[in-house]
Amino acid sequence: MHEYGHAAAWLPVPDLITGILAASASPSSALEPVEAFVRSKRSFSDSPTGGYEPGRVDCPADRPRIRTASALSPNETAWLRLRRNNTIDPMRQFLARMNITDFDAASYIDRHRNNASALPNVAIAASGGGYRALFNGGGAISAFDSRTPGSTDSGHLGGLLQLSTYLAGLSGGGWLVGTIFINNFTTIRQLQEGSSGGSYWDFSRSIFEGPDTRGLSVINTIDYFSDIQRAVQSKSDAGFNTSITDYWGRGLSYQLLNSSNGGPGITWSSISQGSDFLSGQTPLPILVADGRAPNELLIPSNTTVFEFTPWEFGSFDPTTYGFAPLRYLGSNFSGGVLPNDQACIRGFDNAGFVMGTSSSLFNQFLLNINNTSVPSAFKGIINGVLENLNESNNDIADYRPNPFYHYNNESNLSAGSKSLTVVDGGEDLQNIPLHPLIQSPRGVDVIFAVDSSADTHNNWPNGTALVATYDRSSHAIQNGTVFPAIPDQNTFVNLGLNTRPTFFGCDSRNQTGPSPLLVYLPNSPYIYHSNVSTIDSSYTARERDAIIVNGYNVVTMANATQDAQWPACVGCAIISRSLERTGTQVPSICRSCFQRYCWDGTRNSTRPAPYNPTFKSTEVKVTSWASKIDFPLWAISVMIASIWMTSANL
Repeated sequence: MHEYGHAAAWLPVPDLITGILAASASPSSALEPVEAFVRSKRSFSDSPTGGYEPGRVDCPADRPRIRTASALSPNETAWLRLRRNNTIDPMRQFLARMNITDFDAASYIDRHRNNASALPNVAIAASGGGYRALFNGGGAISAFDSRTPGSTDSGHLGGLLQLSTYLAGLSGGGWLVGTIFINNFTTIRQLQEGSSGGSYWDFSRSIFEGPDTRGLSVINTIDYFSDIQRAVQSKSDAGFNTSITDYWGRGLSYQLLNSSNGGPGITWSSISQGSDFLSGQTPLPILVADGRAPNELLIPSNTTVFEFTPWEFGSFDPTTYGFAPLRYLGSNFSGGVLPNDQACIRGFDNAGFVMGTSSSLFNQFLLNINNTSVPSAFKGIINGVLENLNESNNDIADYRPNPFYHYNNESNLSAGSKSLTVVDGGEDLQNIPLHPLIQSPRGVDVIFAVDSSADTHNNWPNGTALVATYDRSSHAIQNGTVFPAIPDQNTFVNLGLNTRPTFFGCDSRNQTGPSPLLVYLPNSPYIYHSNVSTIDSSYTARERDAIIVNGYNVVTMANATQDAQWPACVGCAIISRSLERTGTQVPSICRSCFQRYCWDGTRNSTRPAPYNPTFKSTEVKVTSWASKIDFPLWAISVMIASIWMTSANL
C-alpha cells in the first residue's frame, strides 16, 4: 500500500477507498511506502472466572470500601504526578510546531518544567452519537495522535493526544475511548488496518449479524448469538441480575475488542494494570453514564452523573458523592463498607458491559430485533428480557448489588435500593462528557470537545449538549463546579457556531471560579456527509474511512487550509490559563485568535431556517465511486488526491 495526497487536504488513514493519505507538504513529492504497524495487543482477562460471569476472590488485607468524593482518589493523584510530567516534552514539541509568533514556546515550557502544575492541563471529550460518533471522533483522535503518519506536518495537530491528561467519552464516544484503551492504546489507523486477518473496526456486518470468521472462534450468526446468550446466562447463573445492556455490551465487544469471542473476561479496571498506563504514558480514560431510578424522567438539573475510570465508579455530584473501587463492583457493599461476612467479587466491570452502560440508549437496536434476520431463538431471549421491563425501563443497565446501598442516605436517591440502575450518558442531553473534566480537583485548563451529536433534523449538532451542561451549572447538583456561559441553540445556528470551531470561557475574569476554556469542535461536512443516522448499524470500510477523514478535517480545519493560523490558535487555547497562572503576557497572535474564535456574547435567538450545511472542501462520493467505477483502489486514491491538489491550487 502507498500513501497518496496533499498535506493541506487529507488525513493519513489507510483506507478511504483504500487510502487517502497525507504524504508531504509538496503536491509533487514522491509516493512513499507506509511504515508497517505492529499488531496491537489488548488488555488481559482479569475476571477470576475467565468468562463473563463475575466470581469470588480473596479480599485484600485493606478491604474495599466506598470513599468520599471530596478529592481525587489516591490512585489518580499518584498517577497524575507521572502523567503531568510525561506531557511536558510532547507539549514542548507541539507548541513549538504551532507557530505562535512572538512566543518562545520551548523556553516557556523549559522555564516551568519543574512545576508541572504551572503548565497546561489538557483534556479531550468525545460526544455520543453511535457509529457516527465513533468514526467522527476517531478522525479527531487520529488528527491529535502524533503516531498518525503526516499528523505532525505543517497545518496538522498531531501530538495533542500525547500532551493531554484526560480522554473522556460517552455512548459512541465511549466506544471510541474503550476500543483504543482496551486494545492497548492503539491507533485509529491500526483499528482500521488491523492485521493480515482483517480490520478490527469491521462494521460491514451489523451487530445483528456478528463478525466474520477471521481471527474469531464464532462461525456464523447462530453461533454468535448463542455465544452471547451463554455468556449472559452464566452471569445470571452466578447469582447476578442481568438486563438488556448485558446483551448489548457483549455484541459491542465483538465489534470493538481484538479478542476471540469478544473478550468475555476483559474488564475495564484491567486498563489500570497496563504498563503504558501505569507509567503515565497515556491519558486517563473516563466513560460517563447517568443514574436513573425506575420510572424517573431525566432532566439535566436532577441527573446524577456517574463516571468510570480504570480505578473507580462513582460521582462527584452531591447526591451520591462517593466512589466505589471498580475492580470490586459486584461486592455487596453496605453503608460504604464491605461487611466481614461478605465476599469480594471481581469481574463485574466487564469492558463491554461498561461501554454498553454508557451507550444503553442503543438498546433500541435490540428493541427492534423482531424486524431483523436474527435467529428466532435469540429473538425469544431478548423478548423474554423485555417482558420483565416496562417501556420506560428498557434502557437500563442493572448494577446489583448497588455499591452505594445505604451510602449518603440523606441525599442519595438510590441509597435504599438494592439495585443501581444506570443509563446512557447522553440521556440527560449532556451528550459531550464534560462533567468529569470540569471538576475542580482535576484542574483542567482546556477541553477539546468533539461534538458528533444529531441535534438537527438532518443529524448535525447545534450546541444542545453545551446548553444542557450550562443549564445544569445553575443548579445545586453541580456542586460548585463552574461552566462558561453558552448561548441557546438558535444562536448556535444563526451565528454559525455549529459550523466551525468556537471557544467558550476565554476570559476567566468573567467566570465565578476556576473553569476550563472550552474549544468546541462540531461535526460539519468538509469532504463527506458524516451526518449518518445514529441508529445505522453497518458501514463499508469506505464509508467508515470517509467519516474518519472528515472528522480529521473538522478538527484541523482541513489541515489549516480554512485558516492558516488555526494551529497557532489551538496552541493559544492550550496555553491561555497557564499564561494567566504564570503572569506571562499574552502573545499578539493569541489576542487575534481569541477575537476570531471566542464567542463574544452575541445572541440571535430567532428561529433559524432549516440547517443544511454545504461542503467546505471537495466532496467525496464514496458510494457512487465504489459501486459504479471498477478501478483499482490505489487508482481511486490517486484520483481523489488529484481533485484535492486541483482545488487547493484554485
